[in-house]
Amino acid sequence: MSADHRPLRTDTALVHGGSMRSGFGETSEALFLTQSFVYDSAEQAEARFKGDDDGFIYSRFSNPTVRMLEERLIALEGEGAEGLDCRVTASGMAAVTAAMLCYLSAGDHVVASRALFGSCRYVVEELLPRFGVETTIIDGRDLDTWKAARRPNTKVFFLETPSNPTLEVIDLQAVADIAHDGGALLFVDNVFATPLYQRPMQFGADVVIYSATKHMDGQGRCLAGVVLAKAGWIADHLHTFMRQTGPSASPFNAWTILKSLETFALRVDRQTDTAAALAERLAAHAGVTRVFYPHRADHPDHGIATRQMARGGTLIAFEVGQSKADAFAFLNKLEIVKISNNLGDAKSLITHPSTTTHQRLEEEDRLALGIKANLLRLSVGLEHAEDLWDDLSGALS
Repeated sequence: MSADHRPLRTDTALVHGGSMRSGFGETSEALFLTQSFVYDSAEQAEARFKGDDDGFIYSRFSNPTVRMLEERLIALEGEGAEGLDCRVTASGMAAVTAAMLCYLSAGDHVVASRALFGSCRYVVEELLPRFGVETTIIDGRDLDTWKAARRPNTKVFFLETPSNPTLEVIDLQAVADIAHDGGALLFVDNVFATPLYQRPMQFGADVVIYSATKHMDGQGRCLAGVVLAKAGWIADHLHTFMRQTGPSASPFNAWTILKSLETFALRVDRQTDTAAALAERLAAHAGVTRVFYPHRADHPDHGIATRQMARGGTLIAFEVGQSKADAFAFLNKLEIVKISNNLGDAKSLITHPSTTTHQRLEEEDRLALGIKANLLRLSVGLEHAEDLWDDLSGALS
């Protein structure tokens, strides 16, 4: 916050949000690589453990560097940040799992969109049922299915939008309204859009989750996850769960991402400029049979995407030829674009979802999601657009 407590604009929040200087007055945020902390007195130690003194105790509970990152991510929400809190976890999947397990109990019910990252499908379909949590998987774009699946014991609606890998876009406000009408909360994985282009809480979401491993780090160096929610929900559910179970973020990783956030908007805007241009060129190429990009007019959910996303993002999905062999031949000809299952990196990365991120799904389930054998997911990096096009078009030829 600025001196008069006005919310900082995004570019400023990404540089200054959450800064906490030590007595040395350092310019760059300090890296507190410490497991524990010492106390001025036995009375102070007692007060901290009782919660009467909000100083630090142990880095599994909280850490100054990690807390700076959490505060900066809250500030990134801008005018929507009032009353929010944040916890940073060891990975994006730690964020998903902690957010679910801290809130759900045996006998509860979850409704989830079928278009989820493979590991998220595992949590919903395999992990939660082991603990007595019932789950229902639906077509998230069909609003009637959310209504039909809702039960008296439904506590969570869970979705990602745009989805991985086919970039389906779900109407957040409509789903939030259905959830709240039945007393459930809406959990949203917002990793593809990033908080720069979509802020789900403005459309009614209650809990927003990120893999900071992706665009927030953006340079392929470290893992972290993020859970944002109202401070009361964090205090009542997530805080104690994380303190006792330990999916804690490394202070070094938190510091790395703090520094990355200073260039977050610059990187993602540049990557999105290139992605939008490449999507147009790919769509016009004879070797590409279909392109999915949220802000293209031919995207099935274009109207929703332009209403709730400021821009189309850094990811493109497209189909090459007719078969897995066609897709593999294309991948193996690429030189600049690297084959990798990561995304949001400074380097352009491409993956074949049906044999990597979504290989655990049955073929019938993959096809229902539009994940064909010739589908590829491209994460556009910071290379020059013409070099990327030369690489893609050369491989297509």
